[in-house]
Amino acid sequence: MILYQKQQKTDHKEGVIMLKCASIFTYEIDDQDLALDELNAQIKEKIELKANTVGIIMCHPEFIRSGMVQFISESFPFDVLGVTTAAQAVNGEAGEMILTIFIMTSDDVRFKTGLTDILSDDVDKSIKTAHESASEGETEEPRLALIFPPVGLQLAGDSYIEKWQNCVPKTPIFGTLAIDDTPTFEDSETLYNGKTSKDQMPFILCYGNINPRFLIGTIPKENTMPYKGEITSSVGSFVHEINELNSYKYFESIGFETSGISSVNYLFLPFSIDQKSRDDYDGVPVIRVLDSFTDSGTAKFHGNVDEGSTFTLLKCEAADVLATTKQKVKEINDMPDVNGVLMFSCVVRRVVTMTDNHNEEFEIARDFLRSDIPFMMGSAGGEICPTGERDGIPTNRYHNYSIAILIV
Repeated sequence: MILYQKQQKTDHKEGVIMLKCASIFTYEIDDQDLALDELNAQIKEKIELKANTVGIIMCHPEFIRSGMVQFISESFPFDVLGVTTAAQAVNGEAGEMILTIFIMTSDDVRFKTGLTDILSDDVDKSIKTAHESASEGETEEPRLALIFPPVGLQLAGDSYIEKWQNCVPKTPIFGTLAIDDTPTFEDSETLYNGKTSKDQMPFILCYGNINPRFLIGTIPKENTMPYKGEITSSVGSFVHEINELNSYKYFESIGFETSGISSVNYLFLPFSIDQKSRDDYDGVPVIRVLDSFTDSGTAKFHGNVDEGSTFTLLKCEAADVLATTKQKVKEINDMPDVNGVLMFSCVVRRVVTMTDNHNEEFEIARDFLRSDIPFMMGSAGGEICPTGERDGIPTNRYHNYSIAILIV
């Protein structure tokens, strides 16, 4: 089932593909000329570049340290932007020490890119200024915004969506935060035309004949645990009270051995949050992961948890992650008019599957997605994807523990 498709007029001509995509890759970290030759050969084989082209890049941080990201990005005649990640997949390949680029090219879609100023100085001003510069000359809102925030700032992922919605209130927003394979994501960076940053956000605004579709895969409803609650006091991602109890005390009251649980254990405890108190509530729950407790017993989540929301605790094992991904791949395979696919899977899902083959979810995409569908999949530090719309406005959401999918 298509979870959400933005309804909009296009000038699509029957039998004419308005947007073409291709995924390219290299495992070469040190030999810059060899890597560029490999990538250019794949472009020549897979796609003819049109008037407007953009590339979304994902890679292990080692490709930054070797100078490969800067060299490759500066060698292409189009903008290249994205994030570091922990694992990836493209057509025919899946792995960790790999650099991948997802190319979109069209005569009928315009790609306006940009990079914010340092977000820690003034988030609102940085995003607004960057949007105004990138969208200069456009008279309508973009039909899709792709954003790639940094992960190290003390901002919930929801904050980036809220700031962007002030600029493009009617636009579906999709993206992921930068991560890496360290426990604290200390090596993660955003990437823009060879420049790397820990506190700036690259983005793409897509105008013209593009009609994005979205899917979200989370945790099966049958995985519900017998624990429910109401958020009775919260600010942003900090939940002070659950069922009018101090959050720490709430977990004690339902029998959890909280004194011996580390933040790593919390990572495997997903909450299905029903955000009924939101003005743009669309009836679709979002998944949140508990990060830690403060000394006062406040629970800190990966993402905002609105006061007045209700939740259900879920359980998730490796089989659930893999089954969800297989189901979403099947749904994509059954869709018509698929020019390309971007998939961002929460890094926690990868951690859950690491007891076996920790790249197995990525190999499912590699092995079972239709061979004629160009795609790129990356491990995500929080998934940004619409869940529906309300009054014709996309309900853009920040997710945990999920796989977010863009179909173009």
